[in-house]
Amino acid sequence: MIIVVMGISGSGKSTLGQLLADRLNVPFEEGDAYHSDENVKKMAAGIPLSDEDRKPWLATLADAMRTWDANGETRVVSCSSLRKSYRDIFREATDNLRFIFLDGAKELVRARMAERQSHFMPVQLIESQIAALEVPDGEEDVIRIDISRDPEAMAEELLGKVNPLL
Repeated sequence: MIIVVMGISGSGKSTLGQLLADRLNVPFEEGDAYHSDENVKKMAAGIPLSDEDRKPWLATLADAMRTWDANGETRVVSCSSLRKSYRDIFREATDNLRFIFLDGAKELVRARMAERQSHFMPVQLIESQIAALEVPDGEEDVIRIDISRDPEAMAEELLGKVNPLL
């Protein structure tokens, strides 16, 4: 199974993804690591990515998911997956997939982004992510969780929801 922890930047994808992967004893993949150098430079300069910029990134991640699934591997992956069309690219790669949507107050996310020290995504890009987000309402393979809680508590809750699916 491939578990994609999704949401806007600053929602806690990497933190929660790593916690969940540790509890499941499976590898964690940082989705941002699959971006091209050009995309990282663009975001670091405060320039939002376009759908065209994201296509190769999404294709690379989908290929990795296809390989992991073919090898029978379980992975937890952080990936914003902002639009339904992006999530559908992953769904085409494997049907052995679940999304965890980190949902919460935009003010909390803005505050988290402002506190970040070593991330390439500047706080000013959060607005473009909020605007691009297509909330996955009605998508059956999505588990929604509120980000205002302690990450450890969220990971424990998710374990109860994900373990029966593995």
